[in-house]
This record gives sequence, C-alpha cells and structure tokens, in this order.
Amino acid sequence: MISVGIVGGSGYLGKKLVELCSGHPYIDDFDVYGNSSAGENLYSLFPEFHQLVTDKKIKSTNDLSFSHDIYFLALPHGEALKLVPSLISAGKKVIDLSGDFRLDSPDQYLKWYNIEHTSPELLKEKVYGLADLKDYKNETKLIANPGCYPTAALLSLLPLVIEWGNKIISITTVAYSGSSGAGKSPKVDLLLSEMDGNVKAYNVHKHRHEPEIFQELTRNGFNSDYTFTTHLLPVAVGIYETNIVYLSTNINQKKITALYNDFYSLSSFVRLRETPPQLKWVTGTNFCDINISVRDNSVIITSAIDNLIKGGGGQAVQNMNKLFGWEETAGLLTRREKNVSVY
Repeated sequence: MISVGIVGGSGYLGKKLVELCSGHPYIDDFDVYGNSSAGENLYSLFPEFHQLVTDKKIKSTNDLSFSHDIYFLALPHGEALKLVPSLISAGKKVIDLSGDFRLDSPDQYLKWYNIEHTSPELLKEKVYGLADLKDYKNETKLIANPGCYPTAALLSLLPLVIEWGNKIISITTVAYSGSSGAGKSPKVDLLLSEMDGNVKAYNVHKHRHEPEIFQELTRNGFNSDYTFTTHLLPVAVGIYETNIVYLSTNINQKKITALYNDFYSLSSFVRLRETPPQLKWVTGTNFCDINISVRDNSVIITSAIDNLIKGGGGQAVQNMNKLFGWEETAGLLTRREKNVSVY
C-alpha cells in the first residue's frame, strides 16, 4: 500500500485523480494540494463526491509534504517546473500531467510553451509515459504523462510507423475534443451559448500537441510530412481522431489488421473495432478504441478516448500501476467498463 499526493486537485484532471485514487486497491491514503482552493473541503468543491469519497481539506501547495510515495501533478504548464526538481531530489516518484516534461528539447519547449525550461537535465531522465507501450524499471522517477490528443494519435499510428515507417509518404491527423480539454477556467468561446450546435478548428498550425506527436513518431522511425489540426466539439468530454496515412506502396486490409491485432494482443485498454468507434463507447472509461480501414496505398485510422481518463488521469494511474508492478487494470475497470459491449 502506498500514499499519494495529488497536486492541483481542484481542476478536471485533479478531480478525476481523486476519484480514481479513492477506489484504488493499493492506495492506502492520499492528500490533495491546491493554490486558490487551499483550505476548502472536497465536498464543497465537488458535492457529487458526498458518501463516495472521504472528505478531505485541500492543503496548500506551499506546504507540500514529502511523505508521499508518488505525486500526480495536475498543474498548469510551467507550474510543475517549480516542484519536480525538489521531489526528484527527495527520491520521490512523479507523474506529471502537464506539458512541462513531454518534449525532449528545452528549445522546443520554449518555442511551443513560451516558457524557459529550468530543469533541462530532467528532460533526459524523464520517461514519456504512453502507458500501453511502456514497461518501467524500478529506478524510474519521472514520467511525463502524454497529452490527450497525442495519446489517441500515437496509439493509432505507432504500430504502422514502427513496421512501415520507411514506406510512409505523409500522415495527417484531424482531431476533435470536448470542451473539458481546455481546462476549468472560464472562457467566452466555451460558453454553452457559443458551443451549442457549433464546431470550429482552433490553434491551426500552432497546437502544442503537434511537436509532441511528431517527436514520438520520429523516435519510432517516421521521417516524412506530418500535419495536425484540432477542432472543438459541442460536448464536454471526449477525443475523436481521424489519422490519414499515405504509403509508397499498396497494402491489404488483412495485413494491417493482423499487424494491429498482434501489436495490441496483450493490451488491456486498446480495443480494435470492426467499425469506426463512437465517443459514447469510451467516455467514462480508460479504453482507446481504434478502427483501421485500407484502400490501395491509403490507411485511415479512427480512434476515440475519454480525454480526462485515457487522455489524463486514467493513463496516469495506469502508469503508476506499471511503475509499481501491479496489475495494469488496478483501480481502472469500473462496473461500466467491464460491461461495455465490444461491438
């Protein structure tokens, strides 16, 4: 049994982490830390937790205890930089859900986040935590939890890139997100009256998740053109992506299907679908649903995840499970997930 520190527990990701940690079989206790929410009780912030989660007073991040075994940092970009070095120096394990340690290059971090990276040496030590493809060593201390868009994109694309990276001409990802992906801070364009019945592209050619996806694709053998375009959906939760891949040679459906079936044969949370997935199949779960369609030299891979679970807190808990050598599904398979129909 372990003790957990959840730093940034009043946002959407923090709330999801509280929910998951409270029912985890190997977590003995946890504390929640915040800034503006410090001093408040969980029940006052999240009345829906009443009688489901033990009520706790949110502690100040300034009084962060070093007594926990592992820390989840669900903080705005730039804030984790202030805490991670001292936690690592104290020998603690950290899973950072922000973008502060996802990119390998401090120059790229400055370019895309407009923040000077103050711990570039830790960028070399961190592990990029795409949980379904990672096994951790005991000495692993810092895991950079992937972004929500990159999780859906990389799980969709990496089997193909690893096997046929030298035959790929180009990849295009067209992605859609629910409004919770923008965080909890109020914004005019996220008002219901603005979003209802509406869809729009945003951050075209300048979304921070693009270099993260490209970094991991090139790490695995990709050496071609990549484009990434995001859109906002009039829903609260979910990520939906269409990945279009052009190859230099024709390929058949059976070969691609066999590749993906073999690649994810031991995966607990990637489900290969016979038809393009729907958001409602995955919301509230830690699953990533994927469908692959082939015609001549083009491959279209559609995928869907819950951005707050598989794209956030759920993947963080999955990473923790693997880090401590527990069963990967611990604390992540709810009754609903167990009963979700495969087709």
